[in-house]
Amino acid sequence: MRPPRHRSWGCFVLCNDSSTTSHHFTISEGGTGVNPEIRILDDEDTRLAEAWATLSPQLEALGPQAVLAWATKQFPEGLVLASSFGAEDMVLIDMLTRVTDHPVVFYLDTGLLFPETYTLIRQVEARYPLRLVRVAPALSIEEQGERLGPALWSRNPDQCCAIRKVEPLQRYLADKRAWITGIRRDQTPFRKNAPVVGFDERHGLVKINPLAPWSQKDVFRYLVKNQVPYNPLHDHGYPSIGCVPCTRPVNPGDDPRAGRWAGQEKTECGLHL
Repeated sequence: MRPPRHRSWGCFVLCNDSSTTSHHFTISEGGTGVNPEIRILDDEDTRLAEAWATLSPQLEALGPQAVLAWATKQFPEGLVLASSFGAEDMVLIDMLTRVTDHPVVFYLDTGLLFPETYTLIRQVEARYPLRLVRVAPALSIEEQGERLGPALWSRNPDQCCAIRKVEPLQRYLADKRAWITGIRRDQTPFRKNAPVVGFDERHGLVKINPLAPWSQKDVFRYLVKNQVPYNPLHDHGYPSIGCVPCTRPVNPGDDPRAGRWAGQEKTECGLHL
């Protein structure tokens, strides 16, 4: 069973500071005397790049769970976690349910996910106190085949991703204030400069990447230490797991995303471009 939620974790404690204004909260690093104030931005400031340029490094220094704690204070409404139920997302689900009650977690059900992924979804629902939202494409697999021909993912993977992932994501995020993702900088060259927090111009809301500085070893160290369930495909050569037709196992030492759209130049589904 997951341990009960506390207001303290590891070496960090989230505490209310009555000496500051309502636009700040304090994260104290236990035993060191470090007590940095982390600003809660006004709504209009959340779109300013310069605001995040200062705040993001401060939050990164405190660690991902502190980032999530801050996010729940900055965005008491309209904060959602995007999950594909990969290893990083399982870390974030576990952390987020430790710092807030019944967070909103959504996933894109393309209709092409692995059976192991659907099994893990059921395990997550049974284990964690959260609100899980299934976001589906406008077209079923059958309807897509009737309109655009069979196996679109093999003929035009960009169009398939646009229909089954990008459009549903844009539709779901339209009325949200911030989304949390499992992006890490070492996953792809495109992600190497990902900030811990910043404004997502494409989707028009704040994007939070608490695990940006983590390595794959950091992720699995957390999963094992905290007995967090994860997709068994990770133990069979699948570091990155997406849709069945477009995901293959990779050899040890290969790029973790080499198994996605293997044999093609495509490395991103379009959600984070």
